[in-house]
Amino acid sequence: MNYLKFDLGTLDSNRIVEVTLKGSAANVHLLDSENLFNYVRGHDFSGIGGLTKQSPITFSIPHHDHWYVVVDMKGYKGTPPQTSVKLR
Repeated sequence: MNYLKFDLGTLDSNRIVEVTLKGSAANVHLLDSENLFNYVRGHDFSGIGGLTKQSPITFSIPHHDHWYVVVDMKGYKGTPPQTSVKLR
């Protein structure tokens, strides 16, 4: 599976993550370590996000953990768009 992964490191709750896509819509997910493991192996996973048609999108970190942003085109044609991720 073709995807982009951004390692945000360990974050406390209520930090804000801003994801900006340049180009097409894509699936954007905020995942903790356990759910990233499931995502990469093609198993069911739980996270925040989904299909994103407008940019930027913001997420609030729900709890202290190691976090990742994943961008993919699963179910859509093309490659993931150019993406930038900022912590606020």
